Amino acid sequence: MSASAFDTETLLQWDRDHLWHPYTSAVEPLPTYAVRRAEGVRIELEDGRQLIDGMSSWWCAVHGYNHPRLNAAVRRQTEQMAHVMFGGLTHRPAVELGRILLSMVPGGGCDGGLEYVFYADSGSVSVEVAMKMAMQWQYSQGHPEKNEFLTIRCGYHGDTWNAMSVCDPEGGMHSLWRGRLAVQHFVPQPPVAFDGEWDPAALDPVREALERHHATLAAFILEPIVQGAGGMWFYHPEYLRGVAELCRAYDVLFVADEIATGFGRSGRMFACEWADVVPDMMCVGKALTGGYMTMAAVLAAGRIARGIDGPFMHGPTFMGNPLACAVACESLEMLSEGWLLPRVAQIETLLREELAPLRTLVPLTVRDVRVLGAIGVVELQQPVDMASIQRAFVEAGVWVRPFGRLVYVMPPYVISDDDLRTLCRAVVSVVQASVAQ
Repeated sequence: MSASAFDTETLLQWDRDHLWHPYTSAVEPLPTYAVRRAEGVRIELEDGRQLIDGMSSWWCAVHGYNHPRLNAAVRRQTEQMAHVMFGGLTHRPAVELGRILLSMVPGGGCDGGLEYVFYADSGSVSVEVAMKMAMQWQYSQGHPEKNEFLTIRCGYHGDTWNAMSVCDPEGGMHSLWRGRLAVQHFVPQPPVAFDGEWDPAALDPVREALERHHATLAAFILEPIVQGAGGMWFYHPEYLRGVAELCRAYDVLFVADEIATGFGRSGRMFACEWADVVPDMMCVGKALTGGYMTMAAVLAAGRIARGIDGPFMHGPTFMGNPLACAVACESLEMLSEGWLLPRVAQIETLLREELAPLRTLVPLTVRDVRVLGAIGVVELQQPVDMASIQRAFVEAGVWVRPFGRLVYVMPPYVISDDDLRTLCRAVVSVVQASVAQ
């Protein structure tokens, strides 16, 4: 019997019994909701209910679902080839995607800027690649001892092994592996908010850590401006600028993890642009393919790529997958047509207006309400009960996936003003109800 013949309850029961979902227990899983189809900004459940998507499927479906241009790009490429190995072969979608990427990123394609593209399977894998790249570059420069990393607390860079080592070692989700992962170096979370008054002393811990450890550091890695899964914290651009300058001064590579922030989400095409920073390496993913295929990339400065002796020892089976490259080309072409940043600015304005009622709950039950670009965050004083608050959002007709103390939205860029208001008002009503209990 095929799954398509199951009634909805049978489908959900089989899921509960056999499918292991992210960040949940196999024995006591959180409830799931069966999706029949998705189009635009709406997710349609098997029971016919429609939910306005407030998550862009974890940041990636920025054009919404079932987009005709992206669908057409996949169909065109399928008629040519779905996949061919990237070892010893190349193809037009890979070359075209690299050309587009380097035309978009800060310092892309310029001498001394980001000149090379290395394709990876996912955002977490791209972090692994960047870390390996930094270590192999240092080795090639005659510094095999420079094999450690510096980062900031409350950061998140993925769930694969070395990526976990540069996530927050105590407050993050990977504390179970402490003592088994490579031991890295951490400085406090940036203390000055994005719109706060800049204090140069905020960089003192970074300066001290670089002074103490630079002789063994391969690179400093951080999420520019927006710390995502580690707390949805927006920090001051001068902090980012200062980190980049200090890395240059201490001969430590600077890696920008733009997997979540890239392609407009923060209000700039890339969050590094808030500080006019060109990193040595940049990781991109999520919105890269518009949510159609899993794909990421590491963009590297020319001096890094040319400074590695011999082959760089990494080569995923699906590296440069033509289907993923083709749909990514179309996604990035769409993002380059002039509408993106004005639309993100409009979304930011509406998020500020519509989430404002929750500021009246600060500081009793709400810790903070903050907005940057197309990201709206409500930080509560206490962690949410995931099952009950998720049910309340579904009953309100929206899809919002909180975690910990954070209820946040990052809607598709194509969301209408009316749908965005509906989404935000659902957030306000559900949060008000949940904290009143």
